[in-house]
Amino acid sequence: MYIPYPNWLNTGDNTWQIVAATLVGLMSLPGIAVLYGGLVQKKWVVNTMLMAFTGFGLVLIVWVLWAFNMSFGVPSHFGGSNAHSFLNNVIGHPVPAASHFGEQNQEVLPEGTLIPFHYNAATFIYFQVVFAAITPLLFLGSVLGRMKFKAWLLFVPLWITCVYSANAFLLWGGGFFAQKGAVDYSGGYVIHLAAGVTGFVAAWVIGPRLARDRKHGVPNNLMMVAVGAGILWLGWNGFNGGDPFYAGTDATAAVLNTNLATAAAMLTWVLMDLFLTKQKKATFLGAINGMIVGLVAITPGAGWVNGYGALAEGLIASSIVWVSWYYLSKVRPFSKVDDALGVVYTHGIAGLTGGLLVGFFADPGMLEYIGTGKAAPGFSVNGLFYTGSWHQIWEQFLAASWVICFTAIASFVLLQIVKLLVGLRESDENLEVGDLAIHNEESEPQETFAERQGSGGFRELEPSGV
Repeated sequence: MYIPYPNWLNTGDNTWQIVAATLVGLMSLPGIAVLYGGLVQKKWVVNTMLMAFTGFGLVLIVWVLWAFNMSFGVPSHFGGSNAHSFLNNVIGHPVPAASHFGEQNQEVLPEGTLIPFHYNAATFIYFQVVFAAITPLLFLGSVLGRMKFKAWLLFVPLWITCVYSANAFLLWGGGFFAQKGAVDYSGGYVIHLAAGVTGFVAAWVIGPRLARDRKHGVPNNLMMVAVGAGILWLGWNGFNGGDPFYAGTDATAAVLNTNLATAAAMLTWVLMDLFLTKQKKATFLGAINGMIVGLVAITPGAGWVNGYGALAEGLIASSIVWVSWYYLSKVRPFSKVDDALGVVYTHGIAGLTGGLLVGFFADPGMLEYIGTGKAAPGFSVNGLFYTGSWHQIWEQFLAASWVICFTAIASFVLLQIVKLLVGLRESDENLEVGDLAIHNEESEPQETFAERQGSGGFRELEPSGV
């Protein structure tokens, strides 16, 4: 029989995890919905917001019914007697987590990690689902303005099941790469690198937007972009601050480092725009790109680098992505793929850079505390600049190589399945019109719905009965 306050429950840790999860959830809704909704053309605002909301909802359901235990549950054994082989540590069993036992029992990772969780499973399940849910919303930015809505509804649950769950288990759930020593503090690889790769592959497979839309694809509302970007920046405090799983010193260190790296990356992009572009002008959209790069780059090691490392990571990552944005985009295959919002740069390349930089800047003195009390064990990462060892860089490289190759191939296969079942791309007729043709709604309608029903003039609608 369960009691409301069992002896293993720490109400402070439990409260912080729920608050952190809510902050991460706000990054998706309304954060991404408002950010992307402001960046697209006016005719695509409703489609963009609806994809964000439905994608979030789909992941929530899939996560509880099977994907959580595929990511953090008991390993499925496919590789014979060697308990530490890759095939025995690639993914968990796809079983539900919705029972009273699954929600109210103390959270325990079956891989035998050091973590003695001080809250119930429902807390951990919800904290992890908001991480999973934001990932499809990130790669949504690559395919805006042409992906079929039915295809989106099918692709998201398939991708979470087949791609996200495997990457999460391998790096977070005690899987093969975690056992080898690769680290990903909050999702630089599992979320951002995977989102960048998937978005790029999807944009390539689906094809470009209409030529006219690409030529005149200017944001419809920069104020909404500012609101969405601000929610992302501050919401990231829950993203990185919640991943120590405790309301302890490493949580606040991760929050501070996150903001340091973000500020450094944003200002780096602004200054490079100001002095290195032909126009010699700083832009708000450039500042937002730099901000996102900083948030993404610090994510793989927010609690394992110190403040100096956070500043360096923000500066380095922003410089690399800035060069990629302006120059790599002109080289094949990048020049041939219409990545609408540049997700492959601000998330893919930024996540890869941040993950590799952990191997350089991780400070062994930065401890992620596992448990509470003076005797609680701690975990740290040994970066090259502190230990002289290249080992961590090698492990980070191997994990990144897996995420890139597996995610690209699996996403391509899933897209082909979706294409066969419902198609991937809206018709050119629908693409010309946008929201009104696909959803019969507009973000700022110029006439009432009732007026559109009449063939030549105003016609009152019958009462709805509501």
